[in-house]
Amino acid sequence: MKETIDFINSKTNNFVPETAIVLGSGLGDFADDYCDVAVPYGEIPGFAPSTVKGHKGRLVFATIEGKKVVMMQGRFHYYEGHPIDRVVYPVKVFKKLGVKNLIVTNAAGGINPNFRASDLMLITDHINFMHVNPLIGPNDDTLGERFPDMTEVYKKDLQEIALKCADKLDIKLQKGVYMALTGPNYETPAETKMVTMLGADAVGMSTVPEAMVANYCGIKVVGISCISNAAAGITGEVLSHQEVIEAADAAKGKFKSLLLELVKSI
Repeated sequence: MKETIDFINSKTNNFVPETAIVLGSGLGDFADDYCDVAVPYGEIPGFAPSTVKGHKGRLVFATIEGKKVVMMQGRFHYYEGHPIDRVVYPVKVFKKLGVKNLIVTNAAGGINPNFRASDLMLITDHINFMHVNPLIGPNDDTLGERFPDMTEVYKKDLQEIALKCADKLDIKLQKGVYMALTGPNYETPAETKMVTMLGADAVGMSTVPEAMVANYCGIKVVGISCISNAAAGITGEVLSHQEVIEAADAAKGKFKSLLLELVKSI
């Protein structure tokens, strides 16, 4: 960790970000719009290269509307073969850098029948169905306590701010529960039925480990999903990653506007 922090500080002149943003599939352009310093993951001790199409794999530092921000231009996924502690390592780095707020974004399959492709959904809660917990292992008391409460992973005050930002921009912001599966395959129709019965509104392959660790570290979390498609079995259509990218592209304008307003407001 010390090696990681020292390296980042050497590249950013000891930049102290208050807000971190994890940019999901197709959403990395936001970091290009606001970039003071960009460091490829492959150069950062403890980080790994991002292998998913649509993820540039850079840590981007910027001052946006007077707010100091660090952005993950692409994330690490458990399905890439990374151990779970590697997946969440950037969040622990954010804690050490001084981050107080984390905005997590993703592309997700819609379960709620009222959702449409390119809708944005405010994450109100999550279900961890990845069969792995990023908090397992020796506890680092400098990061958080051994048995963290998860009653309010996605802070209600930040949710209210996000809703007000969406209302100001005349963006319809859905609300719902996000369920994380491991991937990389899309869910089967039977699994979609199971997810529905368990109470999820959207399903994806990320976000939950990062949100859990951020909450554990005392970082306030707000999460937004871009609904990229209806989950398997709902429409009968074959799912593809290209469809995910296209839906993210269609939502990009309003998503970037919402992210900017959110950064300004928290």
